[in-house]
Amino acid sequence: MALPRLLVLVLAGGAGGRLQLLTEHRAKPAVPFAGVYRLIDFPLSNCQHSGIPDVWVSIQQHPASLADHLANGRPWDLDRTTGGLMTLPPFQGTERGGWNTGTANSLWRQAELIRAFGADALVVVSADAVYELDYREVAEAHLQSDAEVTMVTTEVAADDASRYGIVEVDGERVTGYAYKPDEPATTTATNEVFVFDPGPTLDRLEELQSEVGEEGLEDLGTHLLPAQTRDGGARAYPLGGYWRDVGTVDSYWSAHQEFLTDEPPIDLDAPRWPIHTRGGRHSAARVLDDGQIENSLLSGGTRVSGNVRGSVLSPGVVVEAGATVVDSVLLPGARVRSGSTVTRSVVDDGVVVGRGATVGGDGDITLVGRRVEVPEGAEVPAGARYPDPDED
Repeated sequence: MALPRLLVLVLAGGAGGRLQLLTEHRAKPAVPFAGVYRLIDFPLSNCQHSGIPDVWVSIQQHPASLADHLANGRPWDLDRTTGGLMTLPPFQGTERGGWNTGTANSLWRQAELIRAFGADALVVVSADAVYELDYREVAEAHLQSDAEVTMVTTEVAADDASRYGIVEVDGERVTGYAYKPDEPATTTATNEVFVFDPGPTLDRLEELQSEVGEEGLEDLGTHLLPAQTRDGGARAYPLGGYWRDVGTVDSYWSAHQEFLTDEPPIDLDAPRWPIHTRGGRHSAARVLDDGQIENSLLSGGTRVSGNVRGSVLSPGVVVEAGATVVDSVLLPGARVRSGSTVTRSVVDDGVVVGRGATVGGDGDITLVGRRVEVPEGAEVPAGARYPDPDED
């Protein structure tokens, strides 16, 4: 019996504003994670291990940052003569051309291509979460049901539930759906993985577009998922394993801390399900005579002569002798000069922390933007954004 024909659409077009300076010069899915990875590596690795060879990536914000990482899709076995990886940038020339105004709007703009592909099931995923999931398994369960959409769900903290699409479930059937509600009815959230019946879903989008206009379609949770739920066409598929949304500065920092534990939530090198990335561009990490490392992740090309505790160092990071980095995430090429201290901070690409400077402290997470230089002896307080985006 032939396997069902599946298409995965990775929605990578959001501005990622909640990540603030981290997405000022890069697409959100291109944001580094755990040293050598990018956020988009997780859904693409899931596609590879699920045996799905047809993957489309809808790109909108800072496309060069993502296109450079994706290249021809080789790390995820997507460099194929037929099928494989295809990127979908904004386009002009048809009535559906223009700028995406949300995830449902993006799906509507690509409807003609999706119909022509002829998939039995359409898997739509975001690229701002860390998790492992067999998409084929979810799709096959969806095809055995009479649902128009299957929503993969997970449990979230009650005080964080208003950031997500929240569902009420009776058995497998979704009986209620609310998009980012002020007062969530449950703590069961969609994890931004959906399997759609392509024909009925695209037909429904056409109907909604005629009612609210193309810009009014907005995100999947604005009109589409509520309508499918009201008509009894939505079912839930609980995700039993680890899942973390890393779409905010605090959640991004916290997820890194989880990977510093003795038993990380995901084994990124597990033979059964390794996370693949475009790599091999850096030498091994070096800890020099004066270097002291405790409970940290060091990527290739890092050089440590100072004191590093509870931190994640991306490729090419340098911590000079006499410098201290504690409970922080340093992105590629950052340099912490001698005598300086970085605490509970996320430091972006190419940042230089000057000698004797202090960045962060006990309190909220501090964020230092891309390729800036913190002056010698300067103090960037806990919870600050440097440079301050509110200043000219």
